[in-house]
Amino acid sequence: MVEGRTPGRFGWLWAAYGVSTFGTRFAFDAFALVAVLVLDAHPVEVSLLAAVGPAVGAVLAVPLGPWVEFRRKRPVMIATDLLRCAVLLSVPVAYALDALTVGQLLVVSVVVAAADITFHAAVGAFLKELVPKKELLVANGRFEATNWTATMLGPPLGGAAIGWLGPMTTVVADAASYLLSAGALRAVGGTDRRPARPDEGARLRAGDLLDGWRYILASAALRPLFFNTVLVNGLIMASSPLLVVLMVGPLGFAPWQYGLAFAVPCVGGLIGSRLSRRLVARFGSQRVLRVAGASRACWSLGLAFVGPGTCGLVLVMVVEFGLIACMGVFNPVFATRRLERTPADRVVRTLSAWSATSKAAIAALTALWGLLAALTGPRTAIGLAGLLLLATPLLLPRHDHDTGQPHDPAPAPLPAEGS
Repeated sequence: MVEGRTPGRFGWLWAAYGVSTFGTRFAFDAFALVAVLVLDAHPVEVSLLAAVGPAVGAVLAVPLGPWVEFRRKRPVMIATDLLRCAVLLSVPVAYALDALTVGQLLVVSVVVAAADITFHAAVGAFLKELVPKKELLVANGRFEATNWTATMLGPPLGGAAIGWLGPMTTVVADAASYLLSAGALRAVGGTDRRPARPDEGARLRAGDLLDGWRYILASAALRPLFFNTVLVNGLIMASSPLLVVLMVGPLGFAPWQYGLAFAVPCVGGLIGSRLSRRLVARFGSQRVLRVAGASRACWSLGLAFVGPGTCGLVLVMVVEFGLIACMGVFNPVFATRRLERTPADRVVRTLSAWSATSKAAIAALTALWGLLAALTGPRTAIGLAGLLLLATPLLLPRHDHDTGQPHDPAPAPLPAEGS
């Protein structure tokens, strides 16, 4: 797969993942900004755009899982890249023709969200086939580091680009990133196998749509991780808009200070992702999974005590750094465990069901916490989310349920960490 320090097939897959991830982070909240700056949209319309688009996209992605499962994954990934590029480019075209509407932004948001879920599920299945089992943690660690790097750099650069070049800049850049991703995936080369369907030739049945959830809930290894990650992600994301309201509103922080408070701590994600492999080698994946998983639940409560001024800003940065560092350790180990415990012919359905549930939970909890904040205030709602997070380690698996699933070896290992 690799020759010395030169990336091979995985290198091109990593490049595709990296460029599309950076494009997404560069265009962070692009549709909301376009709706406000270009269309003078009402806050209700902006909220619907942010919540309904991804939620509906997640629902539409569910039936694609069983279909993609028994297809070659690289053509599917290329197709989703090209689809996302095309629908995103429709936005600046409509803007140039003075025909852009909030409805179009909503439709594009739905299509992009469905394609995102399908793409990442196919990436997981392709990675399981491409990379030897012993190198999965290295690969997932690199993906995790890429996520945090893009999160740290993308939004500030995107905001500056909008200020200099106009509101369509990040949308065009995001579309271009998908085109570059498709080119990198084409450069991966080789052939990926098409899994044989047990009932080859049979049509997709309604029951097939639930296969991903059936497997997750029946698996002693995946079920606790499923409930833990869905709840943790939902509670963290539900309190995020409330923190914006608290910091930029009553506490008087400038928007650039809020952005700084979340950009700098992303360094913790890079550190955590780099440490994950070494920690697993020393302590074992089960112990790292439990300790890092429990640790990431202990930080958010501190956000309820943020105050004005420099001390408040430092408190947010310290809390976010600790949270993100723990996530940086946990996420690659979790992603590797999930791939290892999922048979090759169920990966897409499992990842699609997992992602769709997570997105739905985030949307539901965000709406619920918005109502809670309206009744009790944002600080109280943030504190309640932090208290509930303290209980989530109880959902982590207590033992490593090794199912002994076979793994298709890849032709060669990845280069050593740090090369």
